[in-house]
Amino acid sequence: MSVLSAPYMHDEAAAFAHVESIIWANGTVCPHCGVVDRAYKLEGVRTKPSKKNPEGKERHGLWKCRDCRGQFTVRKGTIFEESHLPLHLWLQAIHLMVSSKKGISSHQLHRVLGITYKSAWFLTHRIRECMRDGALAGFGNGGGVVEVDETFIGKEPGVKKAKNARGGDHKMKMLTLVDRETKRAKSIVVDDLKKTTLIPILQENIAREAYVMTDEARQYQGIGAGKVFDAHGWTNHSAGQYVDYADKEIHTNTVEGFYSIFKRGMKGVYQHCGKQHLHRYAAEFDFRYNNRVANGVDDAERGQRVLAASVGKRLTYAGPDAH
Repeated sequence: MSVLSAPYMHDEAAAFAHVESIIWANGTVCPHCGVVDRAYKLEGVRTKPSKKNPEGKERHGLWKCRDCRGQFTVRKGTIFEESHLPLHLWLQAIHLMVSSKKGISSHQLHRVLGITYKSAWFLTHRIRECMRDGALAGFGNGGGVVEVDETFIGKEPGVKKAKNARGGDHKMKMLTLVDRETKRAKSIVVDDLKKTTLIPILQENIAREAYVMTDEARQYQGIGAGKVFDAHGWTNHSAGQYVDYADKEIHTNTVEGFYSIFKRGMKGVYQHCGKQHLHRYAAEFDFRYNNRVANGVDDAERGQRVLAASVGKRLTYAGPDAH
């Protein structure tokens, strides 16, 4: 059965039950006092009639805590809090985002879900916030291979391209690490590609015993032989060398394959992205890469992982640029 045909994708009561089973897998948690399994469900409670809701529709998923007497739903303390969109539409949006290899635009979501573009834009940013964990990667444990590369995209705010300039100084810059053994990626938006900027990021996310592989970029020279990492291999792209078949096949083809998907999505689907939002788009592509079929994760489980990460990821419309 297709995920989109599941009952929780179309019925509000089923949607609440589905989200509760994931977020409250170990028991109902009161967001007011934190007590577990001390709440009971309020059945048939209806909202007060209003112009927008003259019939006073039933409030789905409403609970009451026996200890603090507070009422709450599973939306409280998650990305769904204070959202006026039905929960089943949220679940549809999450599925479409996690199952679209190159992403799905807010314009497309607004047409598919029948909501305003403004709502769709904010909804997608909230979902991306769930995909962003912010944890240090811990790549290359046990001497594993970690590929490192950078890419340029869009335009760096406030920087004009000089006449006849070469390189990407006028573009936004992103550093990506890929652990070849665990098949995981992590992308970080950076302001420049100086050695003093990149090496500390590598040290925070890569184990010292790792075998780091890069291209011939100068900022990576001298990081092997125990100075920063135990081993460092590189290929000379400017000389037409893309694989060195010496020890462990030195190349950066895996991370470049990641960039291929990332750029097709950013240019073909999203088309434009401001620097203040680039870290969330990067997290979206990282999430899908790290939770793909090759890592044993299907579309349904990918959506469940987003739901499990939705707690504590509140993002307000007034401040998405600041997060």
